[in-house]
Amino acid sequence: MPFDMDKEIVYSKTEVDRLIATAKDEAIEEAREIDRASMAKHNWTATLVSMLLGFTTLGLYLDGFLRVIGIIPPFMDIDVNIVDQITEKVINDVIPYIQQYIPGI
Repeated sequence: MPFDMDKEIVYSKTEVDRLIATAKDEAIEEAREIDRASMAKHNWTATLVSMLLGFTTLGLYLDGFLRVIGIIPPFMDIDVNIVDQITEKVINDVIPYIQQYIPGI
């Protein structure tokens, strides 16, 4: 009975091994392609998120800096301008100290 089986139904051991090897190679290539595509998508998304966070951080830093030096008016009556205080300290404390050593300033 086994010798009379149709060749389309029954495979030899070498044919089975060849089919398995081909399927394994195709599966590995497909997995590599999926991995490549998913890493490319991840890199693109991570780049956009990093850009968004960077620009937001830079904008908030710039806003705070401009408020501290007095270019942008206070927000919600919270005055963080320190230029007047620094000027007062320099005039009252630093200039007299320097004039002790360098007359005429």
